[in-house]
Amino acid sequence: MRLDRSFELDRRAEQIDALAAKRKNVIASDQMVEGRYPVFAERAAGAHFWDVDGNKYLDFFLSYGTVILGHADPDVDDAVVREIRRGFAVGLMKPVQTELIEEILEIIPGAEMGMLLKTGSDATGAAVRLSRAFTGRDRVVRWGYNGWHDWCAQWDTGVPEAVGTLVDTFTYNDLDSLRALFERHPDGIACVVMMPFMVEAPEPGFLEGVRELTREYGALLVFDEIRSAFRLALGGAQEYYGVTADLVTLSKAFANGYAVSALTGRADVLRTLRKVHISSTYYSNADAMAAALATIRKLRSGDHLAHIWRLGERLQNGLRELAAKSGTPVEVVGHPPMPFLDFGMGSEDDNQRAKRVFYASTIAEGVFFHPNHHWFISAATTEADIDQALEAARSGFEALVAGGWTREALEARS
Repeated sequence: MRLDRSFELDRRAEQIDALAAKRKNVIASDQMVEGRYPVFAERAAGAHFWDVDGNKYLDFFLSYGTVILGHADPDVDDAVVREIRRGFAVGLMKPVQTELIEEILEIIPGAEMGMLLKTGSDATGAAVRLSRAFTGRDRVVRWGYNGWHDWCAQWDTGVPEAVGTLVDTFTYNDLDSLRALFERHPDGIACVVMMPFMVEAPEPGFLEGVRELTREYGALLVFDEIRSAFRLALGGAQEYYGVTADLVTLSKAFANGYAVSALTGRADVLRTLRKVHISSTYYSNADAMAAALATIRKLRSGDHLAHIWRLGERLQNGLRELAAKSGTPVEVVGHPPMPFLDFGMGSEDDNQRAKRVFYASTIAEGVFFHPNHHWFISAATTEADIDQALEAARSGFEALVAGGWTREALEARS
C-alpha cells in the first residue's frame, strides 16, 4: 500500500497549517501507526473512503462517529443542497430550525426545550454556563471527554490555573468519589457533566446514583451524549439506560457528518438563556439543520439502528472468538454500535507496541480501525464488510502471535 501523495501533502501542510503541524503530536498520542495510516482522503461513499493515493478503506472510523447513515448519503445531501439553493445563511431563523427542534423533543427523553449550536464543545460549554446561571453556583464536576474549552481541556497548556480551581473530576462507576466532592462543596456545585459511558459500561445503579446525588445537593445533571445519541438508541443513552438528565448535549451522528449540535432538556433551565450570553454568527445557518432533520427522519423511518446493532454484535462476537483462539490478552469492549478492543499486555508501553503490530496489519488489509477511539458502524455497512473486517482482524491477531504477544509469551518474559 503506497501512501506517497498523502505524506507529500502532509509535509506541505505542516509548513502552513497549524492543525496539520500539530497532527504529528496527535498521531503520537492517538497511535495511528505513523507511516502506515493515510493522512489525506480524496472521497468517501457508503461504508468506504479512498485516500489521495487511490487506496480504498472499509471505514470503521466514520469521522469520529459523525457518519451514521454512510458517507455521502443521498437523502441527507439532497436536503442540504435544497437548503443551500434557497439561501441558507440569512441571519433570521428558517422553518427547518423549528422543525428540527420539534423532532428532537419527540425523541430525546426529558426534552422540553432545545437550542441549536455548531459543535459538541459549543453544546457542553452552553450547558455549563446555563447551569451556573440557573443554580447561582460556580463549581463544575465532570467525567469523560467534554470538549476543548478551558474548563474541560485535556491538556492544561494555555489554560489559566484559576480555571481548574472550579472544576473537579470523579471516577467512573465510583459513586463514593462523586459523593466526596458533594460533601466537600455541598452548596457550590452547579452541575455534573458526564458521558453516560465511554468504553466501560455503567455498573447497575451507577447512573441512577449519580442522578440521586445531583438532586440531593441541588446540582444539575448534564449528560454529554455527543457520541451516544442517535447511535446507542435513537433517544441515546437516556433511552437505553432509563436515566434522565436535566440537560443533554447532542451532535456527531445527529447530522451524518454536517456541523450542528444541540442542547436540550428542562425548559426552566433553558429559559435561563434569556439572561445568559451564548451567541454565534453561524448558529442560524440552515444547511446543517437540514442535514440533521433528514438524518433523524431517516433513522426514525427505517430499521437502521437495528441493522447497526446486528452487525456490531456479529463483529464483536467474531472478534471475541479470534482473540480467544489467539491466546492474546485482548478484550472486546463497548456496545455493539460502538465496539473497541482493550489490550492488556501489562504496561501502557507494551499496549501501544502491541497495538502498532495489530493495527499495522489491519490497515494493510484495507480496514480502517482507530487504535485509541471507539469504532463505529454505519447503516451502509454490510454483512460482507463484517466478513472483511474479521479477516483483517484475523491477520492482526496472527501478527500479535508471531510477535510474541500471547499470554504465555508475556508470562515467560515477566
